[in-house]
Amino acid sequence: MLFSELGLGPDVLRAIEDKGYTQPTPIQEQAIPWVLQGRDVLGCAQTGTGKTASFTLPMIDILASGRARARMPRSLILEPTRELAAQVAESFETYGKHHKLSMALLIGGETFTEQVKRLDRGVDVLIATPGRLIDLFERGNIMLNDIKVFVIDEADRMLDMGFIPDIERIVSKLPRMRQTLFFSATMPPEIRRLADAFLMNPKEVTVAPPASPSETVTQAMALVHEEDKRKALRHLLRTEDVKNAFIFCNRKRDVAILQKSLESHGFNAGALHGDMVQSKRTETLEAFKKGEITLLVCSDVAARGLDVQGLSHVFNFDVPVSAEDYVHRIGRTGRAGKTGRAFTLASPLDGKQVAAISRLIKREIPLIAIDGLESAEFLSEDEARRGRGGRGRGKERDRERDRERDKAPRERGEREEKAAREERAPREERQPREERQPREERQPREERQPRESIAAAESRRPDPRRERDRDRDRDRGDRRRRRDEDEDDTPVIGFGDHMPAFMLRSARRPMAAEPAAETIEQSSQEG
Repeated sequence: MLFSELGLGPDVLRAIEDKGYTQPTPIQEQAIPWVLQGRDVLGCAQTGTGKTASFTLPMIDILASGRARARMPRSLILEPTRELAAQVAESFETYGKHHKLSMALLIGGETFTEQVKRLDRGVDVLIATPGRLIDLFERGNIMLNDIKVFVIDEADRMLDMGFIPDIERIVSKLPRMRQTLFFSATMPPEIRRLADAFLMNPKEVTVAPPASPSETVTQAMALVHEEDKRKALRHLLRTEDVKNAFIFCNRKRDVAILQKSLESHGFNAGALHGDMVQSKRTETLEAFKKGEITLLVCSDVAARGLDVQGLSHVFNFDVPVSAEDYVHRIGRTGRAGKTGRAFTLASPLDGKQVAAISRLIKREIPLIAIDGLESAEFLSEDEARRGRGGRGRGKERDRERDRERDKAPRERGEREEKAAREERAPREERQPREERQPREERQPREERQPRESIAAAESRRPDPRRERDRDRDRDRGDRRRRRDEDEDDTPVIGFGDHMPAFMLRSARRPMAAEPAAETIEQSSQEG
């Protein structure tokens, strides 16, 4: 089947022809006609099969008629990562170059000013990550009640990254009468539940078994000790015909460490992970696509949706924790019908993860040997839990090497300092070693006075706090003793026969003041 048979408009077909494509992929062949009919679509296909074009091409035709209003986009596409959102934006620019559709890209790591200006002018296609979209919605810079087409891309990756609550919140702001397109590489039960909640009578399109690697990718695995993984990687890079390659690590900090290690051995390598600023991430990815960087050491931020034309190799420096991530990683190569090669470096502790990958892809990954390196074996589950194997031995060897390396400069510095001290001393003061006065003979142990212990000396030293506490205890004891001595069982009634002296003194009666004249006269008149 040809693209011209799918019902796309002439301007879109001209853009496809300019790109050099003539035949659609299976997911495009089945999904595009249903999207053009306005049906909800649930698409499931392995990575690298052209899912992006299966919704961008018909959306351009659907949005060709009509005009967007300020802050009210006509369509919305949600993507899990910034790189994937930028790639979808490039697809719209490529296939929509013969149309006058406006587009806005809302991703984190960039200023709000330019994004708000684009929204104020009105956009037909809005491509966003969930976090930045919610930020702009809460600021009042965007309204979602005019969305005609809503797309959730890489839904399983959204689930892994914890975006599902944000997506549910966004969907609650959309109009009920809309067309929803739901695409995912895998279809676990959680994704199926979300599809049932978001889609209305969808047309399900499945063109490949979920999470199955492409047949165009040749897979291999090297089982080596943890401390030998860098040597194994360098050996593969030198022996394989590597045009360009992704090298995946599980942790972000390992990305920078491995990239510096490769550069120190003469390889042209760059780094890409989620903690980098967006401008640096974009610059690194563009340099890799242009061929300025040959090897890109990255985290799983590059495992989904990134399309690099002609990527020859993928190396898993670490076995992925999730078996599905393995399929997405190796799916970066062998795209668009081309062949690719994928190598995985496993350590003795990775047996459980490798077994999960084999169950998922329903085949064993072929093992290869690395020349000059000892082959390892997977540990049992109990041994892996205790952490036995080459990893501990390598760390101990590294610690011993670090101790020896630190010890040598310290001893050398002490020798140099001693020689410099002797050089600084005046020549006349120096004496030959044999003429120097011998040390004073030490007295026998029994004749020496015993050295006073520090604790004893401290105990005899007056302590103000100790003296204050002792005085307080002494006063408290005296008061208690006087109270006990004054106690008498004889009841006391009044003063008894004893009269206090102050009661025997006579009290002088104070003289009253003479009344005023007016008061006397007034009282006489009243009488």
